[in-house]
Amino acid sequence: MPDHSQNPYNAMSNNAISDVRILDTTLREGEQCPGVSFTRSQRLQLAWMLDRFGVNMIEISPVVTKSHEETCKTLAESGLKADVIAHIRALESDIDVALRCGVRWVAMYLAFSDIHLANKLHLTREQALDRAVSAIDYAKAHGLRLRFTIEDSSRVEPSFLQKICRTLEEAGADRIGITDTVGVMRPSGMYNLVKTAREVVRVPLDVHCHNDLGLALANSLAGLEAGANQVHVAVNGIGERVGITTLAEFVMAITLLYGVKLRVRYEMLREISETVASYTGIPVHDLAPVVGANAFRHKSGTHIAAILRNPEAYEPFPPELVGATRRVVFSDAIGKHGAALLLNLLGLETSEESVLTVVKKIKELNKGELFELELTEEMVDRIKRMRD
Repeated sequence: MPDHSQNPYNAMSNNAISDVRILDTTLREGEQCPGVSFTRSQRLQLAWMLDRFGVNMIEISPVVTKSHEETCKTLAESGLKADVIAHIRALESDIDVALRCGVRWVAMYLAFSDIHLANKLHLTREQALDRAVSAIDYAKAHGLRLRFTIEDSSRVEPSFLQKICRTLEEAGADRIGITDTVGVMRPSGMYNLVKTAREVVRVPLDVHCHNDLGLALANSLAGLEAGANQVHVAVNGIGERVGITTLAEFVMAITLLYGVKLRVRYEMLREISETVASYTGIPVHDLAPVVGANAFRHKSGTHIAAILRNPEAYEPFPPELVGATRRVVFSDAIGKHGAALLLNLLGLETSEESVLTVVKKIKELNKGELFELELTEEMVDRIKRMRD
């Protein structure tokens, strides 16, 4: 596997990351995506796939419907390696639902930004803190481990954020979630946000970043650099509005750019993505990183020539790593290298005259893209041997 963390520009960073955990919230945040509603069997299937893939936590909200509660209970009893964490409000009634499900972990949340306190909760800052402490006391009294998420963290005044974090830790929270709920942070801002929390507490921190400006992945990485150790992701990034950090993108970024060896089955990434796409009816965009159809499709003649010599020339990692395949596209933009490849694949003569004839005939068709073929490692090796 390529190690791009050793790129001299990447290596100049002093923000090393080693301990990284993945919380997948496809079954919770993902179902908040407009148009998405999984059946009970689909939720179970996705949970089992994610567990086999190797995520550390699987989040689901048992308080949404009776079906969600039943799914949560089934998962809690299924012996998954991943922890099943029930996402609930900071209310005793919600905690009771989680207890009925038999989970060991709950993820309770409460907003603390002034805009949420005034317009959604109608609470003062102190009333919100009292509610949080009361909910933590109730959960801990019933033997639960818990993450307390500070909803809309990125719009909480810094000194108040630190007061919240200290209060949550003192009350017994096992983890604290730092969120960019409306996706408005720059990566440097997300770093400062998490660092602000990290300075006053010792409990582990989560980050949950929304993608409203396309910065969810960058902000998640910045949060890790600042001291968090668990990132919330969803398959294909599905979630509220335009979603959150994408599982496949995060896994490959943390592996290739930071050199973190995750205990996951990378080869399942494409399969998981396609399964979620089929269940939701939301297709994976061709240009989606890692799992999109274009991730390993090559069209330019010069690119094709280069990958025949060394695929790393135009691929940051091999397609087989994530369960994908390399493909070449033949079009009226074909050059000599592409024509020679086509003739090679067909087992035909590759003389200069034959190659130029193919280039001429295809360009004369003027039909844009004509077809594409899978280009396996075996085919590349065969072409190399023929050249040699």
